[in-house]
Amino acid sequence: MTKEIGPIEDLIKRLNRLPGIGSKTAQRLAYYIIGLEENEVRDLAEALISAKNNTVECSICMNYADSDPCEICSNKSRDDSIICVVESPKDVDAMERSLSFRGKYHVLHGVISPLKGKTPEDVTIKELIKRIEEGDIKEVIVATNPTVDGDATARYIKNILEDYDIIVSRIGYGLPVGGDLEYYDEITIQTAMENRRRLD
Repeated sequence: MTKEIGPIEDLIKRLNRLPGIGSKTAQRLAYYIIGLEENEVRDLAEALISAKNNTVECSICMNYADSDPCEICSNKSRDDSIICVVESPKDVDAMERSLSFRGKYHVLHGVISPLKGKTPEDVTIKELIKRIEEGDIKEVIVATNPTVDGDATARYIKNILEDYDIIVSRIGYGLPVGGDLEYYDEITIQTAMENRRRLD
């Protein structure tokens, strides 16, 4: 007879499913949450539900936001002619913290990875092309992570944009190869932006 999973084990199991949360961390978080006052737990649960229900995807840049279009796409002081392409919404946050970019963004929501079954149709490349065709875009900066899949995605974007009269550049390799943009400090990201190179 299978033992029914208890509430603590269930909470640990669910926390363990979150990215970057190992079993030990999940256990620590679970016991921390259990130790909170009931109103604090309720506030946490309500914040999770509110974030899920009230977050939208910007129809222009595909970033998660409170409104559509998002605050960055609506900002008239930012440069509409430069688009920085990133893998995920958290990469936008990392770029914004660096204060090194004043253009607009495009979020792919992933990378092309044949080994993982991820094709160009699984990311928002079609939406990127539409923006380029409809706007006065002069440069696309590809800021995918410096990984095998990130580089393959950058190369794919470069190839499909060859017929457009725009510069396609790659974020500089001041960033360690194999890392994730979200973990880099502001100075590292700023240096990488300044050292970006044209993709040939």
